[in-house]
Amino acid sequence: MTPVLLFILGVVFVALGIAVSIALHEVGHLVPAKLFKVRVTKYMIGFGPTLWSRRKGETEYGVKAVPLGGYVSMIGMYPPNKEDGSVRPSSTGMFQTLATEARSMAHEEVGPGDENRVFYRLPVWKKVIVMLGGPAMNMILGVLLTAVLLMGFGVATATTTISDVSKCQVAAGQTVDPDSADCQLTPAAAAGLKPNDTITSFDGKPVTRWDQLTEWIRASAGKEVTITVQRDGNPVSTTVTPVLSARPVMGTDGRQATDAAGNLQYQDVGFLGIGAQTALVPQPASSVLPMAGENIRQVAGVVFNLPARVVGVAKAAFSEEPRDPNGPISVVGVGRVAGEVAAMEAVPMQSRVATLVGLLAGLNFALAVFNLVPLLPLDGGHVAGALYEGVRRRVAKLRGRPDPGAFDIAKLLPVTYVVAALLMGMSALLIYADIVKPVNLFG
Repeated sequence: MTPVLLFILGVVFVALGIAVSIALHEVGHLVPAKLFKVRVTKYMIGFGPTLWSRRKGETEYGVKAVPLGGYVSMIGMYPPNKEDGSVRPSSTGMFQTLATEARSMAHEEVGPGDENRVFYRLPVWKKVIVMLGGPAMNMILGVLLTAVLLMGFGVATATTTISDVSKCQVAAGQTVDPDSADCQLTPAAAAGLKPNDTITSFDGKPVTRWDQLTEWIRASAGKEVTITVQRDGNPVSTTVTPVLSARPVMGTDGRQATDAAGNLQYQDVGFLGIGAQTALVPQPASSVLPMAGENIRQVAGVVFNLPARVVGVAKAAFSEEPRDPNGPISVVGVGRVAGEVAAMEAVPMQSRVATLVGLLAGLNFALAVFNLVPLLPLDGGHVAGALYEGVRRRVAKLRGRPDPGAFDIAKLLPVTYVVAALLMGMSALLIYADIVKPVNLFG
């Protein structure tokens, strides 16, 4: 297939994955709400004009024109006014008007027999379950996709098969013409090792892992050892003498270590001059949760530092500064990355699909963590309101005071609108940045 078609397929694959993730997120709210007998009037994927809908029972299911989210409408999200138990048409004051209008909308579909099916009458623990259902669904999807990635496709792992053999010994930062008299053969080239040779033993010890082999090579500088490889189905033995070579000292962060003065650090170790081929190696089930936990930790770090990272995106978008490859991106950026991955013809198709599956897993973890932020209109804001209601009722009971009733979360609508405006502004900025200065993940 052509690169353009592959690019489009990659975008479509991730777009469908995001749509399914959003749909299942809303199912996470829908199912517990119905189990708790709350009347759910709408289950919609997207926003804006309705493209398709169908009513089943008391709920209208549909798809809207703008595929940037979804929602579940439950009656009685906000409690009525305490004064008379009814909804007033309006009131003076902008903030009070916002709260009044929200209560009016929440109660406009409450009919006879629905009095005990409104959301605000649920016990606190049921409210929390309903609102956590969406993020929990994304967490489950993230873990399942991580399991598919690790156990089905595997992790790119260095094998014991040689990918390339360096011809010349070259000092760090220097180059040598391989056809010149200055080219001193590497031990691997001098021993006749070739690409696609599979190393089976080193110094009489069986080789099963590449990292195991590199440790033995590094420790064998100046020592002549026997090495056996499998070449074209036949065993071939030869002798090699690893030479001392300055290799970079790598830190725990994967970068080359430096000393106190900022100079790059090197260490003298044994060197042969070979590279390893990589292959996807399936991992055990025990590796899934640790990997998922690491992904969640990384996503949480991005969300926690989101304001600073968004400022960095803005600076990059309107200046010559480069984009942070670990910074936030929009759905446009995600689609571009998916397309670029799918179009990498030099990479095996299995590896490309695995990368796209990993991308979807990360997106689900991001959806879950971001929705847990305790601000309305996010799910975490509703959870925070429910928990505050529970604490308030508990304190009133301990003090012997009357039950204060359900917390009127509609009073927080001004904050909700501010947060919603900020989120829309952030989304617009990220989309603009992903168009004019996209993140470069592949060099």
